[in-house]
Amino acid sequence: MLLILCAGLTIAAAAASGTPVPVEGPVRAQHLTVELLPLEGSIQPGGQAQIGLHFTLEKGWHVYWVNAGDSGEPPSIKWTLPDGITAAPMQFPAPRRLPLGPLMDFGYEDEVLFPITLSAGSTVKAPSTAQLSAHVRWLVCREVCIPGKADLAVPLQVVSAQGPADPSRQALFDRFRGRLPQPLPSAVHAVFGATPTGFALAVTGHPSTTAEFFPLEQTQIENAAPQPVRAVDGGLEILLKKDENFRAQLSQLNGVLLLGDGTAYEIHASPGSLPAASGGAPGGIIKLLRFTALAFLGGVILNLMPCVFPVLFIKSLALVEASQDHSTRVRTHGLVYALGILVSFWAVVALLLGVRAGGRQLGWGFQFQSPGFVAVIALLLFFLGLSLAGMFEIGLTVTNAGSSLAARHGYAGSFFTGVLAVVVATPCTAPFMGAAIGFALVQSAAVAFAVFTALALGLAAPYLLLTFHPVWMRHLPRPGAWMEVLKQATAAPIFGTVIWLVWLFASAAGVDALTALLVAFLLLAIAGWILGRWPARRVASVFAISVIVLAVATPLYALWKFPAVDTGTTRAGNGHAGWEPYSRAAIEQYRAQGRPVFVDFTARWCLSCQVNERVVLNRDDVRRRLRDSGVVLVRADWTRHDETIALALQELGRSGVPAYVFYLPGQPALVLPEVLTPGIVLAPLDQLRNHAKEKQVAVKAVLEQQP
Repeated sequence: MLLILCAGLTIAAAAASGTPVPVEGPVRAQHLTVELLPLEGSIQPGGQAQIGLHFTLEKGWHVYWVNAGDSGEPPSIKWTLPDGITAAPMQFPAPRRLPLGPLMDFGYEDEVLFPITLSAGSTVKAPSTAQLSAHVRWLVCREVCIPGKADLAVPLQVVSAQGPADPSRQALFDRFRGRLPQPLPSAVHAVFGATPTGFALAVTGHPSTTAEFFPLEQTQIENAAPQPVRAVDGGLEILLKKDENFRAQLSQLNGVLLLGDGTAYEIHASPGSLPAASGGAPGGIIKLLRFTALAFLGGVILNLMPCVFPVLFIKSLALVEASQDHSTRVRTHGLVYALGILVSFWAVVALLLGVRAGGRQLGWGFQFQSPGFVAVIALLLFFLGLSLAGMFEIGLTVTNAGSSLAARHGYAGSFFTGVLAVVVATPCTAPFMGAAIGFALVQSAAVAFAVFTALALGLAAPYLLLTFHPVWMRHLPRPGAWMEVLKQATAAPIFGTVIWLVWLFASAAGVDALTALLVAFLLLAIAGWILGRWPARRVASVFAISVIVLAVATPLYALWKFPAVDTGTTRAGNGHAGWEPYSRAAIEQYRAQGRPVFVDFTARWCLSCQVNERVVLNRDDVRRRLRDSGVVLVRADWTRHDETIALALQELGRSGVPAYVFYLPGQPALVLPEVLTPGIVLAPLDQLRNHAKEKQVAVKAVLEQQP
């Protein structure tokens, strides 16, 4: 009687003071029941025991996983434990995807048990009773969300010999512990790679063909987006759409992968090369063949572009001069020229894939974002121009091929002419190759190399065909004095390219570095004069080479000594009024306001970009129509590397510039072709005008219905 009275007084005192009293057994709350369930009911000193936080939910209601998804928060527990007893963190079984309108939550319906491991120190006395209590909070949701809390208690017997588990509870614990994510077995591997819209997670070494991915971090992927799965060599690949607010570089993809057989794995994937699609995907093969054919055709067309044509013209002169040589030697030069192109493309794509595997993004034409690279190429072309103009012989032709030494020099010339063709071709690839290159750089290494190999073969094909068909070479004019005149005339477009490179260098490097580059041109002219004045003297050649090395080092030293400061002028629209600098946050704000946005992804080194701007975008009628339609003009200047712009291009399925995007109200991004016309730019404005008319009609109808 006295014990009952004391207990009643204790409860009354707790109630009077506002301190919650822990409740043993299940607690009924809104739309759920919650309780602490011990598996064994006892624990040994120095041993462990299992306990679970158990929720039973009404139909249609749910609680949340550790990452709740688009809304919500997971349950939490705060223990009050006797001395010598500790509790490990609560474990979360693999969740389910729970759609809620346009959102996607991750959580549990009907029933869930969160296992917790208790540990007792060796100093805990046995036999005794340990009273465990915990303050539990949760959020239970359906169409609405209701927060809840409870103070739970459970007695735990401390015994010298632990008893058996309750069979009914054992089955419950086994069911939910079986859904706990496990570390990946040694035979199972996970890597992820970038895609135009997000990420691709590849898991190999497991036979499952279906899967769902649950990210541990919020705002990395778009939770509500579908997660298509395809078979790849040795496993599966699941495509994840990136959250539009996620801008950071992803160095590791963490989460839980729930496979079709119910197995859940912890995923801590690093960037890596994605495996190739398995053989049973004819659609993928057709797509690869289409882009490979497009790459080959684009490579052929590149020979006629202003970037490449002067270099090809030089090789054509060499071909005319060698037309009387043995056909085997001519074919060898053709193969070596093609090899130079192939090796150059392979080197570039290997670098791009390596950087991608490291978690960063480079795009096609990235080398022209480096002022040092631009300076070296400008000096190389200037020196080549001096040779073509007749100041000295650089030895790129196959003259004196009868000598073995000269022949080896000639083959080296053919190889490096192929390299030079690739270098100068980069700014001209976009009009024909933007889609193919963008496709290749987000695929596996094998696919990327296949597409770029096709591009290289297309670039080498015209010259290679001439060398392998001697009959066609008979139609070429005979060598003569006209070749020297034409060769000297070819120096003019080479020097024109140098002027463009100097303009590009000056815009990125500043006046001090430009002065150093001009000094380097003077040094090259001196070296060329020495080589032309004393062509056969070894001392003169050594001195000229020393001057050439000094010429190359001069602008590079100036770039290091006088680094250019980005004043933001290029980011502010290249000096053209009405253009805003690229800002993803600003674009999202404009779109949220219902304003149309046009984004011009451009660079000074991109010839196609400059042509489109001067011929189309800067036309008075086009600018007037864009302004009158309320379009916000944004210019993303990629002259210097910008990781934010690189990621934006990747999301659009592009790896380089130019790229043009319209964001119309209530519509997804509309990517325009790389080659613009006024009609292409203005066509989306007709959709915008129709949308405005429909809105006016709807507003008018609503007003007419009002009394």
